[in-house]
Amino acid sequence: MEAAELRCTAAVEQPLPGGLAPRRRLMRNATVLLGRNELRQPVLRVAGGSGAAAAVLNFVLAGDAVRLFTRFAGEGRAAVRVGPDGTQVLLSDCPPDALRRFLRLLRLKVAAGPRDAPRRPRLLERPPPSFSVISPVQERDLLGSPGRRQERGQRPAEVPRKERRPPARLSAEQEAVLGAVRSGKSIFFTGSAGERPGTGKSFLLKRILGSLPPNITYATASTGVAACHIGGTTLHAFAGIGSGKAPLEQCIQLAERPGVRQHWLACQHLIIDEISMVDGKFFDKLEAVARAVRKRDEPFGGIQLIICGDFLQLPPVCKANEETKFCFQAKSWRKCIHINMELTEVRRQTDKIFVSILSAIRLGRCTEEVTRQLMQTAAHKSERDGILATRLCTHKDDVEITNERRLQQLPGEVHVFEALDSDPMLVKLIDAQCPVGGRVELKLGAQVMLAKNLDVSQGLVNGARGVVVGFESEQKGLPKVRFLCGVTQLIKMEKWVIKGPSGVHLSRQQLPLKLAWAISIHKSQGMSLDCVEISLSRVFESGQAYVALSRARSLAGLRVLDFDPKAVRADPAVLHFYRHLRHHQLPAQDSLHTYSDADEKENWK
Repeated sequence: MEAAELRCTAAVEQPLPGGLAPRRRLMRNATVLLGRNELRQPVLRVAGGSGAAAAVLNFVLAGDAVRLFTRFAGEGRAAVRVGPDGTQVLLSDCPPDALRRFLRLLRLKVAAGPRDAPRRPRLLERPPPSFSVISPVQERDLLGSPGRRQERGQRPAEVPRKERRPPARLSAEQEAVLGAVRSGKSIFFTGSAGERPGTGKSFLLKRILGSLPPNITYATASTGVAACHIGGTTLHAFAGIGSGKAPLEQCIQLAERPGVRQHWLACQHLIIDEISMVDGKFFDKLEAVARAVRKRDEPFGGIQLIICGDFLQLPPVCKANEETKFCFQAKSWRKCIHINMELTEVRRQTDKIFVSILSAIRLGRCTEEVTRQLMQTAAHKSERDGILATRLCTHKDDVEITNERRLQQLPGEVHVFEALDSDPMLVKLIDAQCPVGGRVELKLGAQVMLAKNLDVSQGLVNGARGVVVGFESEQKGLPKVRFLCGVTQLIKMEKWVIKGPSGVHLSRQQLPLKLAWAISIHKSQGMSLDCVEISLSRVFESGQAYVALSRARSLAGLRVLDFDPKAVRADPAVLHFYRHLRHHQLPAQDSLHTYSDADEKENWK
């Protein structure tokens, strides 16, 4: 009966005559139940409070009088008007996924009405209970019964909306991670970069976010673009301690500032994505700051950590004379992380040969067969249906020069699209976190890629490649793009919401398109590219070659120029850490590794 029960903050507002402010009753840590009374009518029960303030309120849900307000359900908030007098139950601090399931059940059961007319109790028969938890959704609820509703005088408009296709399911490994999160354990999970859109790490992160109360959960990432993908902010912005290079006492003072301190105290679940680019020394500083600001001696001040990323991808950015220190090498890592898990299922690439090549490259291995296979890709066609392969570059300057030059070489008029930002004074902050720029310039024939999932089922996903084939004649002049997946689509403005300083929400409306003659390896993280051209001659970091190669969906869509096996490198310390992780990992059904006291004694140098 999980969908019929909700734990959250509930406020009951009852209008008063004469235009007076409504009577309001607030219940924190309330239990909201959907059930039926002795007449088999749907009932909303709200129970909360303690001692003398404890209360149980029941509201009969008559179809015509009930209205749902679900605009902010994704943020864990909703309202239910429960009666003709305008009484409302306001729900907040709900895990968004649980709230959506609850509202869906409520909508369907109210539309279906009483299941059966109440039976007259026989003599000596036990009277029916006054409240019983409602049954799960059944086929008759989904199909509805317009005839019965019309007999009861209900509007045909109450027929439930057409059900969407079922969402992608979590794998057994992903379910294990989600279960660990729900149990309150701090967890690090990792895996290869090869995930299909809608099934991989970001998909799992969104499911985790949907299962936690939003008011005490903070989603962060090491980079702005990665943070934007999960609707969060950068780890540095959340922490409020700048680069973290200042002495500890100074960092604590920075974190004690109004607004910053409030986040540290409210946070009970901290998500950190793309952990490979977070410096280990910064992680140790954060852990000490958390204990000091929250005045709690538990690791990380008692905050549950949900950390993900792949240490075999891009390492922390360090100065030339500084030694790279990964997060797992931090002194506090072992006491903060209870569970480590490696997701082994690759769901982006279905080509077994390509999967085996990527597996070898990820571990820094480049056999003669791998070299031969990758060198053969140089003969692959770089154009298909007018769509060129995207060149992945190691340096950002090469990307900007290539895209500008190729756009200028195209004949015809430049179409300029300016972004609409919520706060023009914070454009630099929005630029750092939003995957699209404030100004997008296009021409007929421009090579582009999507910067957002629009329709996963059709292949219109983040990184999908296309070419501009026209512009609408109306005032906005929106571009039409033919994609490699075979779809031609008019691309409309999309909105990105970004968390700025002190939790302020910023937004940008812009075309979800980027020029795609070239893109940097750093910016390509999280993308699945249909056709990729790579030059690895200027690779300068461990894991960089792997990140570049794993952007491709298939070996057929990959073209590697001037391949040199020396470009394939994996950091020895990371390999050591992963070997240890795999050694302790259990079979798939409980493939979670909890470090023991013996593990504590071993430190990664």
